[in-house]
Amino acid sequence: MLNKEEVQRIAALARLELSEKELEKYRKELSSILDYIEKLEEVSVKGVEPTSHPGGLKNIFREDEEKGKDEERARGMIESAPGEKDGYVKVKSILKRSK
Repeated sequence: MLNKEEVQRIAALARLELSEKELEKYRKELSSILDYIEKLEEVSVKGVEPTSHPGGLKNIFREDEEKGKDEERARGMIESAPGEKDGYVKVKSILKRSK
């Protein structure tokens, strides 16, 4: 069982400010999680191959390739945009540099 000071330390590391009521709540919850982890450590996994996904899914990568450009459609979109620069749609900046 975690004590109040340990929970306060964890909260401080996470930059959380907890009330006394929250400290007690999280003390119980975190202790329960750690107890469950202790139970899991009792299980023998000798000979069990590690898996990253139980379904055996594989990530299939493809090469990036240009599919061709519809010049007429691109030109129409750029012409209908409020601004254009070097063949691209120009938009208002939403980020500002701080000095």
